[in-house]
Formats: sequence, structure tokens, C-alpha cells
Amino acid sequence: MELQQMRYVVAVAETNSFTRAAERCLVVQSALSHQIARLEQELGARLFERTTRRVRLTPAGAAFLPAARQCLDAAERAAVEVAAAIGEVRGRLSVGLIPSVAAVDIPRALRDFRRQYPKVRISLRVGASDDLVEQVKQGAVEVAFLGLPTTARPEGVGVRELARDRLVAVVAPDHPLADEPAVDLRRLSSEVFVDLPAKTAGRAQSDLAFSAAGLTRDVAFEVTNADFLARMVGQGLGVAMLPSAYVAQLSGVTTIEVIDAPARVEYVIWSPGSRTPAATAFLRILDIPDVYGAQ
Repeated sequence: MELQQMRYVVAVAETNSFTRAAERCLVVQSALSHQIARLEQELGARLFERTTRRVRLTPAGAAFLPAARQCLDAAERAAVEVAAAIGEVRGRLSVGLIPSVAAVDIPRALRDFRRQYPKVRISLRVGASDDLVEQVKQGAVEVAFLGLPTTARPEGVGVRELARDRLVAVVAPDHPLADEPAVDLRRLSSEVFVDLPAKTAGRAQSDLAFSAAGLTRDVAFEVTNADFLARMVGQGLGVAMLPSAYVAQLSGVTTIEVIDAPARVEYVIWSPGSRTPAATAFLRILDIPDVYGAQ
């Protein structure tokens, strides 16, 4: 059983086509088919059902696929570790972030990282804070930037606090509140809101503040993306509460201080287990030394 054979099986499973798999693997289809046939003979089971219309995994193929992926991941990790041992960082780095991260200039950090480690391939995943914590725990994301209410803290991951910030009200330039220097939660509670989805960490910051003040509000629009949320506010569809450091980069909206505003904490988190050389190098770019472990 060879790693190349496993790569071919994974490629066919992901493309549902021997032709497309061969194109992805940069080999002729006959060579790919021959190697998979050899592997099937060695295993004593067919991995794919082949018809003129489609290709799909057999039960044996479905059982083989996860283990094949694990073997390929282990082989890649071994090559990366050997490279790191001789002073070369390469491989892959998966970074997660919330759209409103403001404590770190992510593009600049990635630029600095790229200049030092040009052989690392980077993937970015944008999502909600709670989801990013779970993805880091599962190893799908290695380093993530997120924001949580002051009452919460990431658990089961390596963590470092980056900054604290207060929320501000954001309204359209022609909104009746636009000329006010400051407002309180009671005044805002009479407005229609645009906010992040219910039960997300970004939404919880505002929900907890209004609840603690004994107030309710009307969230007429729920948006998963903070940038698009601000665009909706700019069109007069409602008001919003966003971190002041993030709002500073927005245009087309007016910012108002909220006297009794809630706060949020931005964190960087990382995998609690052994880190890849690329993840360790990226944390060093952020000036986070190796002594910070899982908490």
C-alpha cells in the first residue's frame, strides 16, 4: 500500500470522477485507474462502484477513506517536522477570525508571516466566535481571533487576551439620533435593531446588557456578517451596536457613544495539543511565546 495510491483514492472520492481525479493529480487516467485497481486487489475489496454515469464509494471505500486521509495527513506532518528540524517552516496554516476583529491587523500579520515563511500555504476561515472555538478544539483551525462578552472566556484551548473594547451605537447619517453626542440603552431600546444572529457570542454582548438593564428591544434583521450589517444600518434599516475599534474603519454610518454600553474582549486562541511549526511561527509573529499553553 503506497501513499500515492491513497492520494488517488481520496481524489476520486472528492471529485466523483476518475477523469477529474487524474487531472487533479497530474497523471493520465489509465495510470490512476491501474494504481487503484492494484490497491483494491491488495485489500481484497472494491473501493468504488463504477458505471457509465457515476462513480461512488462502496461501503469498503467509505470505511477506507477516513484512514487514508489520516495517513496522508500524518505523512505531510512528518515532512513538515523534518523541514522544521533543519530550519525550514512549510506546510499549511489555517487561521480563523470573526469579521469584526480589530485588536490585530490580520492582513499585515499575514504579510509579515508570508515574507518570512513563503512556503507555507494559508487558509482563512471567517465565522462566529463560538464556532471558531470548536474548530480549534477539533483541529480544523490552528489559530483563531474572536470576541466574547466579558462574562465569557474560551476554554479547552490555548488563549491570550488581546484587547478590551466598548460597544458604540451605529446609525445612518440621517437618523434622528445622529446628532446626539451620547445615548443610553433605554433610549436605544425603542429603536429597531440590525444585529448578529441570536445565541452567537457577538449578539450576546448586547442581549446581556439590555437584559441586565431590564429592557427589551426589537431585532428586526439578523445578519451573519458585520460588514454587511453596517451597510444595512447605513441604509436606515435599523441601528446597531458594534465595537468602537471596529467601527472606526467603517464609512457611511454615524457613531454615537453609549453611556452604559457593554464591553467585549478580543482573544487569540490556538490548538491545545501539539502545534504545527507553521502555527508556532505565526504565534511568534504575533509576539506570543511558546510558554503560553492551554488554559
